[in-house]
Order: sequence, then structure tokens, then C-alpha cells
Amino acid sequence: MAQQPLLLDSPTDPSAAMEEPKPRRSRADSPAKSGKSGKSARRPRATAESMAKGQRDIAVSEFFAKNRHLLGFDNPRKALLTTVKEAVDNSLDACEEAGILPSIAVVIEDLQPDRPSGRASKASRYRVSVVDNGPGIVRKQVENVFGRLLFGSKFHRLKMSRGQQGIGISAAGMYGLITTGRPMLIQTRPKAGAKAHHIELAMNTKANRAEVTIDETTDDFPLQRLRDLPQVRELGDAFLSTDEFPTGTSVSIELEGKYQRGRGSVDEFLELTAIANPHAKITLVRPTRTIEDEPEAPLLKGKRKRGSAASSERDARASADQPHANTPPGVHTNGLAPTDHGSPAATTPDTTQDLGPVVVFPRAVDDLPPETKEIQPHPKGVELGTLLQMLKDFEEAERASGTLYRFLQERFSRVSPSTAGDFCRGIGVTARTRASEIDTAKAERLFKLFQDAKLPPPPTDCLAPIGVQQLLKGMFKGVRAEFYAASSRSPDVYRGRPFLIEAAIAFGGDLAKDEAARVIRFANRVPLLYQQSACSSFKATTETNWRNYDLQQPRGGLPVGPLVIMIHMASVWVPFTSESKEAIADYDEIRKEMRLALMECGRKLGTYLRKRQRMRREGERRDVFERYIGEIAKAASSLTGADAAALYDALQRQARRRTEIADAQLDDEGRVIKDEESLNADDGVVIVPRADARDDDVVGDADTNGGASGSNGRGTSGSTKPQARPARPIGSGRGESDERDDDSDADAPSGLFADESPKAASKPKKKVLKKVLKKVRKKRA
Repeated sequence: MAQQPLLLDSPTDPSAAMEEPKPRRSRADSPAKSGKSGKSARRPRATAESMAKGQRDIAVSEFFAKNRHLLGFDNPRKALLTTVKEAVDNSLDACEEAGILPSIAVVIEDLQPDRPSGRASKASRYRVSVVDNGPGIVRKQVENVFGRLLFGSKFHRLKMSRGQQGIGISAAGMYGLITTGRPMLIQTRPKAGAKAHHIELAMNTKANRAEVTIDETTDDFPLQRLRDLPQVRELGDAFLSTDEFPTGTSVSIELEGKYQRGRGSVDEFLELTAIANPHAKITLVRPTRTIEDEPEAPLLKGKRKRGSAASSERDARASADQPHANTPPGVHTNGLAPTDHGSPAATTPDTTQDLGPVVVFPRAVDDLPPETKEIQPHPKGVELGTLLQMLKDFEEAERASGTLYRFLQERFSRVSPSTAGDFCRGIGVTARTRASEIDTAKAERLFKLFQDAKLPPPPTDCLAPIGVQQLLKGMFKGVRAEFYAASSRSPDVYRGRPFLIEAAIAFGGDLAKDEAARVIRFANRVPLLYQQSACSSFKATTETNWRNYDLQQPRGGLPVGPLVIMIHMASVWVPFTSESKEAIADYDEIRKEMRLALMECGRKLGTYLRKRQRMRREGERRDVFERYIGEIAKAASSLTGADAAALYDALQRQARRRTEIADAQLDDEGRVIKDEESLNADDGVVIVPRADARDDDVVGDADTNGGASGSNGRGTSGSTKPQARPARPIGSGRGESDERDDDSDADAPSGLFADESPKAASKPKKKVLKKVLKKVRKKRA
């Protein structure tokens, strides 16, 4: 075989000449450009026609089914809480609109009691049932209310209500269907004495529609199955009686959840709901099995459980020793039914009863919140696009015959006839110009006039605030403290929408003394349990300077001490940060009103604490003198020959006169009151003395470290007098003196003796008494 000659462009390596040359590939033969099938061929690119084939509608239920964390169903524990929250909110709204005092029962049943114990079992299957005594629901609306998202009557109206978006209870049923595959069970009775509708339905997430599986009528309302639970035997026949629930609605949802008490739990939510809604009676039936590691409920710390025999015996003994333990005679109770003699009646608001498997949050007041009215939007609260849409809707409603003059008066609030005429002339039209003739340019000029005009704020009859008295009764029912103060601000406006801020504080008592203050937040009477740091309420609390009110506060943090702070925002549209409604957006107008409300409560607390510290110090000064009053009287009698008993009584009167502030009573502003009956005439404060107060129960001393005294003993309230130590008898030996120094105070009166200088008042009591004895001996000599 002849050897082939080497080519000029071939490699110089002889071995390369033996390889067969590779054919060159043209650009046209490239698989990326040719589009021919093959292993290296690329898929053809999408075209507008091919993409159009894959586009379709997305149902809102399908979207939230894949993004359920947006609605608060992040984890099993939070999902259980959200389900209870949405059902309870709907029940409260329905009862209040119908003028019915709410009675709500929340029953949580564990459907897997035999599951493995320990932390390995993170979730279980529960059945949540919420029963109310509201007006019920008509049959034809049941599928829409419980089986469709974004369906309701509260989204388009400017009126205060708990629900806003029409998502909550339908989303809870959707979550239960996704996690357990079980439909919702609804029972509703619109008319007393008639049969109830029994319906089971499941949501079709593809179409956002309900699919009914069972539709029948029954006499079993409320469910007998709930009344036969072993946990409710202690309540007897009063639980879910037909007399208390003649009409109403019952919702049962099976879901995957986790029941655990403590922060962010169902117990805490219902406890806070009872505080903000003292007109409601709520009963919680706990499941038979809970997670082993469960912290104690925060606001219920120190409360005695009334379910045990020992606690019942203690309560009976306390009631025998002190008939009105919660509101003793002479105590300022602020609306707790005072009698003609200035002391509260025997009937006082009940506190929460924790019976173990059942918790009863009793009704504190028998008055419903004021009825609210729907209002029209304020001109300063609308945007240009909204204004154009409102003009279009007005044209369709009036068939293009409505005038701009009528449109401004009928579709907006606070627009008088003269103001409407000014707006028409401002854009170059007359009062008879039809709304259909207003183009985009004129609408934009009208929008600018809205922003520059001086209009009165929107009406506030659309709001139903809790009120100072109801706040105090709610806090008194849920928090065991010694001092309560509340404040309600005047209504204000943000983005043309009216809102109102209320605040309340509870201090002392059984609250933790060495922890940061607890902040409980509400929006339209609904507790907000999550995303606290992102909420405007929390930011307003940390920005308030609590050091001005004798409380310790780290820089940029919450105050430290036995304090619970409550903030409530009432508005026709609360600006939540997300669909789960867990935090209030940080608007400057809202945060400013919150700070002002907190400062008003803080001033009352600071005045009370300073007066109480002064009363405590004067009581201690009197105690020190009374330790040696017997020896002083004896020594003076031996030197002067005067009657020792008369000297003892005179010195006793002098000591009490010089320290009379220790026996004073305080009103809600911290002023000294002599008339006991006037305590019941003031609003804004409740002061409750403790029968088991200790002398050493002190949080701190404001004169030494800037903190507040948390003593619940001598002189702690407007009706509790300092408990002086018993005076020594005449002729008794000298005892140990009190070596503690008494810090000077600007409000402190002169010393125990007429010739005592301010400098001497700050010296130890032992030195002062020695100085007096020395003067007596010197005078005799």
C-alpha cells in the first residue's frame, strides 16, 4: 500500500497524518440552527401562540391553597389558633349586629389520643367546634359564606368590624380539607323553635365554590355530642343549653394541628378576647391530651385554679375573712356597681375560672358596644384611580343623568352643598354638569382640590371603641394587679379614614416583677398575637419614655416591672401588614396617637407610684418612732414628773399628725382624698389592695435606681393604710433600731419634730432619736 503524501496544512507529526481528516461542518448543518431532531438538537422555542395555550385563570382559593402561610396557617399550632380566631370573630360580629349578648363555646377534641407520646409527635388531628347564640345564617347563603374565599359584606363598607376580607372561616375549612380530607360541618338555626339546617360541604379549590355532600334538617342543636363530653361534666346542664342558644350557628372543622398552652396559644387568644370584649361569655373546652412541655399562660400567672378542692377551700376561707376580696369597701372600683354608702355592691365582675379541662371567661358587663353606622369615603382619603372608578359607578347607577354636584354630596362624607359648589367652580363646570362629562383631566384637577381643601374630619359614629369603663373591667377580669388605668383618645384620621386609639395598663399584683412589661395588642377588639416587633403598637410602646413615670427601661426596649400594657385601635379599615392580620402598619398618625394614649396612662401610674412611695416612707418613719415611744415617754416622765401615759398619747398623736400622709387615700390622679365616697365618682383607674401583702414585696426604689416601688403592703393603694408595728409598752427595753436611710424627696413633709432640719431628716432614725433624748436631759439639768 502506497504512502499518501503529506499536505501543506497537515500537522508536522507523522502520526497525525495517519488519522483520517474530519469533515468540516457548515453553519447550516448546525443542530442548534437547523432544528432537526437528534441527540444534540434543541427544543423549539416557545411562540406567542404556544404560550397562549398554557395560560388560564387562577382561582383565589387555588392561590391561597398553595400559599396558606399568607393566611396564618404556617404550622400546625398556628393553624389551630387561626381556625379558632376566625370562627370566634365571625360569631362576635354576628351577635353584635343582631343586638344579642354573645355566648360562645369553643370545643377542641383530640381525635388521636393514642398517638405516641413525647416530642416525636409534633401534630395530631383535632376537631374544632365553635357554637354561638347569634342570629344564624339563611340556608341559601351557607355555601357562599363557608365555601368561597373573598365573599362577604364587610369589604366594601366603611364601618368598624372584625372581619374585613371575607377569607377567614372559608380558609380554615380549606386547610382542614387539605390536611385531613374531611368536609366542614355547619349547623345553623335562624329561627327559635324551628329545625336547624345540617350541612356538610367541601371547597373546590379549582373553582372557588362549595360542594355540598349532606343537606338536611335536624333538632340536634346545639350538638348533643358536645354536651356529652367528659370534660364538661362539671358545668352540668348549663353548658350549651337550648335556653341560652335558641338560635345560632355551629361550625366543626377537622384539621391537623397542635394544641399547646402558653404564648400564641388558643388559651391566650381567648383570654385576650375576653378582656377586649367584656360583654361576651366564652367557654373553652380543652382537649383531653396536650403537649407535655407547655408553659404557663402569661396573664394567668399566679391565679389559683378553682377546680381543685384545696383551692376551693382557700377561696371559701378568703371569702369568709374578707367578703369583698376583689373590691373591699372604700376602694375605687370605677363602675363596679357602687352602693349608696360608697362601697361597691356584693356583685362584682367575676374573674376567669380555670377548671382544668374547661376555662370559663364570664361576662363582665351586660351592655353591647354602641351600634356603628356606615359612612362614605372622605375626599382626602381617595386616590385618583379610585375617584375615576367612583365617577364611572355613579354614571351607571344614575344612567348618566346624575350631576357632579349630587355626586360630591352623596358619595363623599363632609362635603356640604357650598363645598360641592366650590369644587364644581374650581374645575370650571357648573352645578348642573353631569358626572359623565367629567373627563380624566377634570377629574385630576378635582383630585388636587380635594387635597388642598380644608374639610372637617370624617364622622366617628362608624367606630365602636371599647371605652374606659369596659377596658378597666376587662383588665380587671383577666389580669390580677393592684392598679389599673385606662385612656381613650379623641378620633383622628389617616388617609381619610377615621380611627381611635385606646390604652390601658395594669401594675403590680401577681405580675412578674423582674421581667419586661407585657404588651397586648388589639385591632377592632381582636387580639394580635404574632409579629409583635413589626407592629406600630410595639414601636409606640418602646418609643415612650417610661422613666418619666418611675419605671426602669433599657434603651430602645420595653419597661421592666410588673406591668401589662394594652393598646387597641378601632378603625373602619385597619392597615394590617399582611392578609393574616397579625400586625398594624406603621403610619405616623397612628403611632403618634398610640404614644399620647400611653403617656396619659403613664402619668396616672407615675403619680400613683410617687404618692405610694411617699406614703410608705412616712409609714416607716412612724414605725421607727413608735419603737422608742415608750422609752421616750418614760424618760420624760422621770425627768419632768408628768404622767407617762399622757406623754405617750401626746407623742403618738404628734407622730400621726406629722406622718398623716401615710394614712391618706389616693384618687385616679394620685391626689389625696379625704372623702371616701368621692373615690367612686372618678373614672379611669381601679386600685385593688392585696390582703396577703408583705412588707418586703418591693420592686425597686425610684429614689435610688430610677425604678418604681412595687410594694403591695403598707400604703400601696388609695384605701390601704400603712400597717404600723405595734407600739412598745411603757418601760420596755430598747430594741434594735432601723438602720435604713430614708432618702430625701421633694414632696416629703417636714420631719417628725418641729426643730428637725431637712438635713437631719435624711439621717438615720437612730441618730435623730438620740439627739432628742440628749436635749431632754440637757434641759432637765
